[in-house]
Amino acid sequence: MHERLDIDFISRSTTCRAWFYPARTDALRTAEGAPCVVMAHGLGGTRDAGLEPYAERFASAGLAVFLFDYRHFGASDGEPRQLLSVRSQLYDWKIAIAVARRQEDVDPERIALWGSSFSGGHVIAAAARDGQVAAVTAQGPMMDGLAAVTNLASYAGIVQLLKLTWAGIRDAINNLAGADPYMIPIVGRPGTLAAMSSADAYDGYMAITPDDWRNEIAARFALTLAFYRPGKRANRLPCPALIQICDEDSVAPPWAAEATVQHAGDYGRERHYKIGHFDIYRGAGFRQSSADQIAFFHEHLTPGALDQRRRERGRAKREERGRSPISLR
Repeated sequence: MHERLDIDFISRSTTCRAWFYPARTDALRTAEGAPCVVMAHGLGGTRDAGLEPYAERFASAGLAVFLFDYRHFGASDGEPRQLLSVRSQLYDWKIAIAVARRQEDVDPERIALWGSSFSGGHVIAAAARDGQVAAVTAQGPMMDGLAAVTNLASYAGIVQLLKLTWAGIRDAINNLAGADPYMIPIVGRPGTLAAMSSADAYDGYMAITPDDWRNEIAARFALTLAFYRPGKRANRLPCPALIQICDEDSVAPPWAAEATVQHAGDYGRERHYKIGHFDIYRGAGFRQSSADQIAFFHEHLTPGALDQRRRERGRAKREERGRSPISLR
């Protein structure tokens, strides 16, 4: 283990915690500093659940890394525990990006976002909102909540979907009554009530989690999942985005990720892997996905690449102004 620093930051009065890995080589460093990759996990995941190997590889490739836990999860504060709010998590992304830009030896103009599964959608939304991010990667991404809900119904059945909805309603009622959240497992065996219960989900997720990881989540998130469709914001991306699609993904529908590439237009980049949703974190899946991410970051986080995009944006703005109608008075 190389140098890793503990960072605390405040996101809407809640303390979130991150690990900061300084870049270990000068491969991409300039006088302004090194590029920095901001990272966070997917549904119910924590920074110590299979993400450290990515951070280590990135740091060794000349990239600083800012790896954080969302409020309510892992090492970060926030009560009640295990509560997923898309709005709050996107705000945590906003603050984490701002804090990463302020780290010593980080070039604030060369910030990249890394997401996986549920956070694979978050990074599209966060980059579109930020407007200054320089590169994005999203592996096995959940780009469309409605597609994910439909997919769950296809493998678990409509009765299971109704049970999940009722659990969400029960948790919402608990919240209104001031009671503790009603929890369901994040991942379970096929046929059990869980946020994910496809054939490979339980063994796949448990293979990357630490011993103290909490396999539970407040059920109310199920009531809003179908309305979260971050892939549709890809047409507002300010930078290239590498969408890494697991062709045998049982959790995040591959077709929704492919649609996101189309929404991204010229900024969309696509790579396919003949593996399942959780295979990308380990073994050959990890080695290939991380190698592709490093190559992508090295291509798009150079000062020359940023200058080229600035010129292209300037030209596009000039052309847009030229097409604007002229008003005569």
